[in-house]
Amino acid sequence: MTPQAVRAFELVAHRGNSAEFPENTLPAVASALQLGLPFVEIDVHLTRDLEPVVIHDHTLMRTAGREGLVFDMDCAALTRVEVAERQRFKDRHAGTCIPRLRDFAALLANYPGAHGFVEIKRASLEHFGHDEVVRRVLAALAPCLSRCIVISFDLQAVQLARASGAAAIGWVLPQWSDATRAECIALAPEFVFVDQQKIPVGEAVWPIGRWCAYEVDSAQLASSLCSRGVQLMETMRAREALGWTLQR
Repeated sequence: MTPQAVRAFELVAHRGNSAEFPENTLPAVASALQLGLPFVEIDVHLTRDLEPVVIHDHTLMRTAGREGLVFDMDCAALTRVEVAERQRFKDRHAGTCIPRLRDFAALLANYPGAHGFVEIKRASLEHFGHDEVVRRVLAALAPCLSRCIVISFDLQAVQLARASGAAAIGWVLPQWSDATRAECIALAPEFVFVDQQKIPVGEAVWPIGRWCAYEVDSAQLASSLCSRGVQLMETMRAREALGWTLQR
């Protein structure tokens, strides 16, 4: 990086450094934090015994290669399930298992400059109820709650998180529409998340909170989104993204 080069946006590691490690695992998160990314994003479901664990799908097939639902297993059994993503990595990350959310919080606590986006998945909210899920998630994040932002597609979940003591919230927009904009204005979240493909071509983002676009995979796309008001770029390419800089 030249002395004149600056990053006009910040980076978010999507499910940790998921290009090099199995997604939503402690090695993926640790790698992103060690690279110096200021934000990491993870996904959360509840187990049968109501322990929040870090996993995107409520089924095990994609990352673990086996049948089963997160909701049907106790935490002790689930955290022994290998999620090495062998279809991507072969045997490279053999033995990597599903972490508890409290393990993520303990890891993040060791990086005082970093923040975590914790996405509560809708399937868990539907299965266990909003009150139970939000309460359990906030309790697990207690060691670093001030540096965690609770996010969700579910509007009620982020409203409840704010009312229950979350330091900040983020709404993941289900769609780009006038009705969604009105709901977003009323919510006034600190962060707004959006699939970059949902932002209409040529339009700027709404002046509400700080915007994070996800599925960002190139410096060119990051630059374009930045010019339209997006301040955070969520990407699976954590190491590569460190070179995405803009010139003054």
